Amino acid sequence: MKYFLRWLIRAIFNLVARVDVTGYENLPKEGSFVIATNHLGIVDAPMAFYALDRWDMFVMIAEKWEKVTLFRWLGKYFNFIFIDRFNPDIKTLRKVIKLMEEDNILVIAPEGTRSRVGSLIEAKPGVSYLATKLNRPIVPVALAGTEDEVFFANLKRLKRTRMTVTAGPAFTLPSLPKENRDEALKQYTDEIMCHIAALLPEKYRGFYAEHLRLKELFIEKEKRTQHVKEHLPNA
Repeated sequence: MKYFLRWLIRAIFNLVARVDVTGYENLPKEGSFVIATNHLGIVDAPMAFYALDRWDMFVMIAEKWEKVTLFRWLGKYFNFIFIDRFNPDIKTLRKVIKLMEEDNILVIAPEGTRSRVGSLIEAKPGVSYLATKLNRPIVPVALAGTEDEVFFANLKRLKRTRMTVTAGPAFTLPSLPKENRDEALKQYTDEIMCHIAALLPEKYRGFYAEHLRLKELFIEKEKRTQHVKEHLPNA
């Protein structure tokens, strides 16, 4: 059944959208890692299974969707983890840690919910806490074109929506300090979101568009690009 569902997801996406996926070279070749992505629309969750041909991938979904029969059924085949976004969920946290110890891939959306404004909204610190507990590389992934308003408007006009999935270089977060943990979590959350924002077109950067860390990432990228150019052999 799961192979049929994977084929069906790809067939539907290819029918209603033109999806460009880039950045496969940034995925770690072995071991578990965390994929952190922005969240624009309802198609974001199945997009993970369109872009990656992996069965060791788990997607964290808001607990409200567990009440929907279709999502509960799909969750059995596509490894959905339903999590309480507003209260401590120790049971789910232990489950996630166990899955990561078994070298699985975890997909999380730090914003915690779909953006209603079509661009990045302020993320919640819970994901940063989870990421530091897992002590795994984080791969930022930027989604564009998946917002509900655009997708469903094009669907009504029988027009395919152009969507992009862009993975950036992996990075890690240091362990949480014993003091000023809330401040550190805020900083780590901003770090994750700015890495995602750096992969997005300007109109999608939203809450993080003017963040100092985002500007630093662009400067670092420019320096790396310049360094590569300087060391290229002369034509």
